[in-house]
Amino acid sequence: MVDAVTAGAAQSRINSSSTMLSSNFETFLALLTAQLRNQDPLSPVDSNEFTAQLTQMAGVEQQLLTNDLLTSLLAAQTGGGLAGASNYIGKEATAVWAATRFEDGQATWSYELAANAPNTDLQVLDSAGNVVWQGRAPDTTEGVHDFTWDGTTTAGGRAQDGSVYTLQVVAKNTSGQSIDSQVLTRGRVSGVKMYDGQPYLTIGNSILPLSSVIALSERSNDTPTEAEGSGLLSNITSLASTFNPLKLL
Repeated sequence: MVDAVTAGAAQSRINSSSTMLSSNFETFLALLTAQLRNQDPLSPVDSNEFTAQLTQMAGVEQQLLTNDLLTSLLAAQTGGGLAGASNYIGKEATAVWAATRFEDGQATWSYELAANAPNTDLQVLDSAGNVVWQGRAPDTTEGVHDFTWDGTTTAGGRAQDGSVYTLQVVAKNTSGQSIDSQVLTRGRVSGVKMYDGQPYLTIGNSILPLSSVIALSERSNDTPTEAEGSGLLSNITSLASTFNPLKLL
């Protein structure tokens, strides 16, 4: 996996290079001025060499201007990143992300297996990386499956509400060979925020970078729920009982 280059990281690199270039530019000017001031009148600086030095100085100056332009572009991109990420709100998203908060007595993840893996164990780790629970996966067939942890630790304790836990998958086939797997976070995007110049999404009890999202879909609101369906049926029945076609005669 390749780490994404965030706007904050890029800005830091630009600032570092700009500082170094500015320092080199000032040093170059000082050396060039001292060279011209102390040149031998009987053997002045060669015109070709002097032209080359001026060309180098112009190149450094151009690089400084380029860095200023990149800084402006990154600032504009950061401002537009939040607006662009807001379009994700309300959509169903799937992200490769394993950390979530334990809230209301549970923590929920999804996990994906590349093939059938009868020997699949799930491990829940705390923020310090300690395994607090371990057990067999509820489904070991190929595909995406959901897992909900009730907060009971292997030692018999209880998870604390608000604490962050991470799920880890260890999948093997009957021969003991490892099977590719990954932990997913799935759900509706309920909010966005910026951190270090990078947009983050809120999905359920997880806050994850936009770069970790691998799938998006529109949330379906076309199918009425059972309660909505029964309410609609009662309204139709009530309307039918009050309508008497004989009154129109």
